[in-house]
Amino acid sequence: MTTPAEPAVLVRGLRKQYHGISAVDDIDFDIRRGEIFALLGPNGAGKTTTVEILEGYRDRTAGEVTVLGADPACRGQAGRRWRARIGIVLQSPASLPPLTVAETVRHFARYYPRPRDPDQVLASLGLAEKAGARPGQLSGGQRRRLDVALAILGQPELLFLDEPTTGFDPEARRQFWELIRGLSGDGATILLTTHYLEEAEALADRVAVIADGAIVATGSPGSLGGRQHAPVTVSWRDADGPHSLDTLSPTSVIADLAGRYGGEVPGLTVSRPTLEDVYLNMIGAAQ
Repeated sequence: MTTPAEPAVLVRGLRKQYHGISAVDDIDFDIRRGEIFALLGPNGAGKTTTVEILEGYRDRTAGEVTVLGADPACRGQAGRRWRARIGIVLQSPASLPPLTVAETVRHFARYYPRPRDPDQVLASLGLAEKAGARPGQLSGGQRRRLDVALAILGQPELLFLDEPTTGFDPEARRQFWELIRGLSGDGATILLTTHYLEEAEALADRVAVIADGAIVATGSPGSLGGRQHAPVTVSWRDADGPHSLDTLSPTSVIADLAGRYGGEVPGLTVSRPTLEDVYLNMIGAAQ
């Protein structure tokens, strides 16, 4: 059992090789208890391999891995009790028995020593009205909520979310974000992999960028790659056309422009590099 001072996940010198080729090459990171941690990277970067090692589904070649105080590769440590403390939402929905939504949740609740109340889980995920439907009758967003319902039944301390909102429309995605924030607020630690940079920025306390099997940066979404210290682009438009200026002193520039134009600056916009800008630069430099 972990203590509050221990990280939920600790990774040191993790390596995974296939036929002499490194899929994951000597990576280090921690995930603090209670935080949302996003692992970002292009396809083939090593995200899935890393997460599967943490989940205990794949063996590692070398390195140290501790998840909730146990080594996932050690069956003596990572047994049924350990598995009851984690929840997993796979990228693709798993096959389910031909039961209704309510029957499915109640069936899976029997696998855990102290499950949440199935009816309360359905209600908290907005699935109470679909309790009598079968999984195949649900929309994409509702089916994903069912996946989460099954993952949180055991009151997991750590929740793995692998590309959870792929295929969602914008409204469903934002509803799902509120759900994840609620789970985090209840104390769950969450490891999120996603290709949606706005999702990582909206949810994550910290992010790690992995490229070609190596961690190239770790930090908060707002500070990754020095975003908070990067030049700001001030843009405006007047009778002579569009103008822009990169500056480390945007307030001063805007004050000068306001004086020049007598108050309101026409077409004024102020922007810093986005998380996507920083991310693309990082993975481009790593390739």
